[in-house]
Amino acid sequence: MEYEAVIGLEVHAQVHTRSKMFCACPVVEDTGDLPPNAYVCPVCTAMPGTLPVINRRAVELTLMTALALNCEIPPVSFFARKSYFYPDLPKGYQISQHGLPLGINGYLDIQTEAGPRRVRINNVHLEEDTGKLYHVGNVTLVDFNRAGVPLIEIVTEPDMRSAEEVREYAERLREILVYLGVNSGDMEKGVMRFEASVSVRPKGSDVLNPRHEIKNLNSFRALYRAVAYEIAHQIEVLESGGRVFQQTMGWDESRGATHVQRSKEYAEDYRYFPEPDLPPLEIGREWLEELRRGLPELPTARRARFVHEYGLSAYEADLLVADRAVADYYEAAVRLGTLSPKTVANWVIVDLFRVMKETGKGIAELPVSSQALVELIGLVEAGTVNLNTGREVLDEMAATGKSARQIVEEKGLAQISDEAALRAVVEQVLDENPDQVAQYLAGKEQVAGWLMGQVMRATGGKANPQVVRALLAEALSSRKQEAAGGLAK
Repeated sequence: MEYEAVIGLEVHAQVHTRSKMFCACPVVEDTGDLPPNAYVCPVCTAMPGTLPVINRRAVELTLMTALALNCEIPPVSFFARKSYFYPDLPKGYQISQHGLPLGINGYLDIQTEAGPRRVRINNVHLEEDTGKLYHVGNVTLVDFNRAGVPLIEIVTEPDMRSAEEVREYAERLREILVYLGVNSGDMEKGVMRFEASVSVRPKGSDVLNPRHEIKNLNSFRALYRAVAYEIAHQIEVLESGGRVFQQTMGWDESRGATHVQRSKEYAEDYRYFPEPDLPPLEIGREWLEELRRGLPELPTARRARFVHEYGLSAYEADLLVADRAVADYYEAAVRLGTLSPKTVANWVIVDLFRVMKETGKGIAELPVSSQALVELIGLVEAGTVNLNTGREVLDEMAATGKSARQIVEEKGLAQISDEAALRAVVEQVLDENPDQVAQYLAGKEQVAGWLMGQVMRATGGKANPQVVRALLAEALSSRKQEAAGGLAK
């Protein structure tokens, strides 16, 4: 029998705010060396008599996310208590949303191998994050620094049919959240986590079978592997005559397999009821329209515009748009109007990306502004320095923050284009390498590339390659004619 997968995804993303969801405690990035339980207060540790207060900025960022995902925004939203009997939330419940969240009935379009697919968004809601548990031997320790941090949960309908589609959706969603400034997107720090619900059914059926919900996947690789494993595993169970039961699963990265954690909870298990300490949240139309006007151009639209307006390939546009800071940098350089968009794209993708990788710095951290890069490219285009020297200058700019022109002048890197001077160097290289010249004259023409390298080395890499290439071809042609004349005699 041929089967198909039915997959829905819940994405939990920490909201980039300065304070927690319901108190004034600062949200501090966990670098691994923070003292435990240092950023807590009576509210986020649920001391008797304390009252929560809604974080307005967290609501704004959640509404922006819902708008970017084409959601309907109800005029009134409610917070709810969700019974949650685990030690990482000291209240014994979580303040979340249920029934009337901030966004409903949205969608995100993705590209798949089979063409475009629309993934429906059931809801976008706001809640508080849990603390963090540490298991040490037979003891479990809890750190509440993260407890109460604002958390967006984005829940899809079961519209995806493969691990590839799930990964594509997750990557596109992360991209949007980073563009909006909602989330840093730093997966290694656990600011975004996935929970995938996977079931399988005979192809062509519309039945929703019992599903396995895989919890706490914190990378695209883990998400893809876990979903792919579950699909294959459930098909194997059904083919062998077994049954799939509704369960919550964990993912073991080292084994590459899921394992049962507990039976799956249902909404009634959480015993939702309206949060008595928080009033209904009214979403004014003027406030909503102000947020809508403040939305940036989203990645999909920006990719299409880069291709249409700047003549880039889809691949180039994808590389540039993947990081909003890079896309902004590129556009700032193009809008200076002195270079072709294609030329700037090549320098950013090939050379600036190389410098970023080597230095471990993001584009905003490099002391090379878009104006400074344009100045450097202009020197290369004008022939003041050659391409290889230009790349060396870029490295120096990234290390020192100096301008390209300053570096070229201080180090005497200006390109040599004087034909008489370069002709003398070419002749000297040919005289010093008679064996290689003989190989060229015998028909091994690729030796010309090696001789070209010797000329560039002799000039400290400052020779104009186009002039050298022409002079070298002229000199070799002359020697070939001399050799032919000698044989004729």
